[in-house]
Amino acid sequence: MIRLEQTFMNFLLQHQERHNRTYHFLILMDAMISAAKHIQYYYLTGALKGNLGLAGDINVQGEDVMRMDQIAQEITIHYLKTSERVIHAISEESEEIIPMNPDGGRYFVYFDPLDGSSNIPHGLPVGFLFGIAKRNLEGPEDGHLRAGKDYIAAGMFVIPTGTFTLGLKDAGTWRFHIDETMAFVRPTRMVLPEDSKSWELSFNASNRHTYAEWVQKWIAGNENKYAFRYLGALAGDFHRILANGGMFMYPAIVNHPNPKKNRPEGKLRLMYEASVVAFMCREAGGTAVNEAGVPILDVHPEKLHQRTALYVGSKKLVEDIAQVLKNKG
Repeated sequence: MIRLEQTFMNFLLQHQERHNRTYHFLILMDAMISAAKHIQYYYLTGALKGNLGLAGDINVQGEDVMRMDQIAQEITIHYLKTSERVIHAISEESEEIIPMNPDGGRYFVYFDPLDGSSNIPHGLPVGFLFGIAKRNLEGPEDGHLRAGKDYIAAGMFVIPTGTFTLGLKDAGTWRFHIDETMAFVRPTRMVLPEDSKSWELSFNASNRHTYAEWVQKWIAGNENKYAFRYLGALAGDFHRILANGGMFMYPAIVNHPNPKKNRPEGKLRLMYEASVVAFMCREAGGTAVNEAGVPILDVHPEKLHQRTALYVGSKKLVEDIAQVLKNKG
């Protein structure tokens, strides 16, 4: 017997009808899916076409730009614009707001077109992360930056593995897999496991001595209780945490031998990295906090590329380290 799977678009159509919502979000998500498929194609053929190297530019973050970063950025902007549902977008690769459709758009989109760029030259998994917020339909839109708690959806594609995870506000986090027809299928609701036997800790071990003293102490007292995994791409590492439970951490760097490399505010970007995974994590039963132990989703961004530390995953672990962060030991 042939096994036919429910497609993502059919799943989403049913979701919109069930909650008496418009199809505008459906059109936007079709654009996101199209962008992801094209990015995956260019990534899979990147080695043959010479697209896995450096582009020779420096982005707004002060980081080297890979050729695939540029390709992913161009693809995503194209599909967001053609959807005609986006007012403006904010991307890791653009210093300023990217104007789209200020009159007819209904959504703001915050995205990182290719997370984990250091994996690109090796063909290892990278991510396409995005968060979506709705415009003010009841009055004038001020275009202000949204906190994660105001997102209506957030998702990530892990490329080139062909997996797509989407969190829907008050409706759970769902994972889909790409099939032989290039359709995302088989919606599976993701719930962080309560049994700690499968839990993992994920952080950059080479940075451990640069963290705050109380964070180092927490790691020393807990790391032997769980498996350790670290891929070096937020999307890939969080993908594992969602399935296995545990915690991904990117603490603030405050004790680096070279003071210029300290990042007391954290390294990850708030709106299109930390808030995205925090939103998905909340919908899967978990939580996320920053270096002060404050919930990531409650933090209102003050600038486009605001950075943050991140602790995200199973509630028990995150709440445990949040107390340490609040009390500084």
